[in-house]
Amino acid sequence: MMGDKGTFATAINCEDGRTQIPVWSWLTAHLNVDFIDTITEPGVDKVLAMGSKAEVESIQRCVLISFNAHHSRVVAIVGHHDCAGNPASKKEHLKHLEKCVRVVQSWNLPIDIITLWVNEDWAVELISEIKKP
Repeated sequence: MMGDKGTFATAINCEDGRTQIPVWSWLTAHLNVDFIDTITEPGVDKVLAMGSKAEVESIQRCVLISFNAHHSRVVAIVGHHDCAGNPASKKEHLKHLEKCVRVVQSWNLPIDIITLWVNEDWAVELISEIKKP
């Protein structure tokens, strides 16, 4: 189904092409949505957790477009194995994802926030799910 109808979720994902299809497939299957608005940056979990004000505001602007124009009510934040933009351990990525949740919550949007990890097999693991306030 193409056109302006359908339901949306928003993915804040690394630009790494290896993560795109697994994340899209997982989100459409588990959230029962038609489309995924994708916001990408290299090492986006670190950017959102520790980036400059301008970098974080750029991501926020994109989320707001998805929220306002497409009525997305779920934001998924993704970290992944073998990330060139954030070459850290899984443990460090998970710390970044925790901080990302707090950043997105500070925007005070009525959205669910989930964090995902794409593992060494390019399979998606649900890390956390926070329901909208």
